[in-house]
Amino acid sequence: MTERSQKQAGRAATILKELRQAGSASVEALRDKLGVSLATVRRDLQDLEESGLLRRTHGGAIPIEPLFYEAFRHDRSFQDQVGSYSDEKRRIALAAAELISPGDTIALTAGTTTTEVVRSLHALGGITVVTNTVNVAMELSNRKDVHVFVTGGHLRGDWFSLVGPAAVASMSSVFVDVLFVGANGIDAQRGLTCFNDDEVEINRCMVRQAKRKIAVADRSKLGAVAKWLICPADTVDMLITDSGASDEQIEPFLELGIEVRRA
Repeated sequence: MTERSQKQAGRAATILKELRQAGSASVEALRDKLGVSLATVRRDLQDLEESGLLRRTHGGAIPIEPLFYEAFRHDRSFQDQVGSYSDEKRRIALAAAELISPGDTIALTAGTTTTEVVRSLHALGGITVVTNTVNVAMELSNRKDVHVFVTGGHLRGDWFSLVGPAAVASMSSVFVDVLFVGANGIDAQRGLTCFNDDEVEINRCMVRQAKRKIAVADRSKLGAVAKWLICPADTVDMLITDSGASDEQIEPFLELGIEVRRA
């Protein structure tokens, strides 16, 4: 990569991070943050829009909100899932996305936090995303810099996830560098757990197929235990949670040798 390309990639990452944190950004604010001309900012925004990474507005840009969520706008259960600890999930996702390198193959379990990880992916070359969730595949459909592998399987409508024997068989044929694991509960003694017995099978398969496993969960999930075991806590290499997590919540994971980051 040339020096010019490196600088452009660095600006792109900064722009996307600003949009994820603030929800929007003006051209002038980005100029001041990046220390470049307005013309350069506008070119960067145009390139990022053409890559499907943002939507330009009059005088700035906003993150892309896919239209396929419109049908759920008045669904109280769906909106509760999306709205719960939303700021914390965005911060966790930004920290998680920073751990991805060019050329990585990554996988993500279904859920709101892992969806935020996908939305936080900055422009990197040759990334492959393995997913069993329809919404993640759709959100990445305009990303020219990302290869998407969808497992297939039976659609479970609670969170767009594909489950069942076909999903597990498909996932079993892929090896991934990094897995981002979401869960309904993460307890140092009881492990990572979820509520759905179909979903737990594909999640277990993802864990088996991954070199590095990173749990992403806001503080409300720490110490909680759901019905079905995904994997023991010490299976994961890192836990990324939010800055509101207390030392008492974090300490049991540190004692297991798990690296913990608070975002």
